Amino acid sequence: MAEQGPRGRLGAVPPHVWLALVLLVLAVAFILQNRQDAMIRLFTIVVTAPLWVTLVACTVVGILIGALAGRRSRKGR
Repeated sequence: MAEQGPRGRLGAVPPHVWLALVLLVLAVAFILQNRQDAMIRLFTIVVTAPLWVTLVACTVVGILIGALAGRRSRKGR
């Protein structure tokens, strides 16, 4: 069996992946602690929904924006 070295498997994970995981855990904790209803207004549309649904939707939109921006910047290199 091959040795993993002093850092092991966890040491092979890049720091930006650890940062992303920490931010994801913080986002999930924040979402789970905010479960009351909220009124959401977008221009003339008014919707009442649980705040956690809104927070999840905003998180997903942020992830998509980050993924699209990351893909675009990689193409330019």
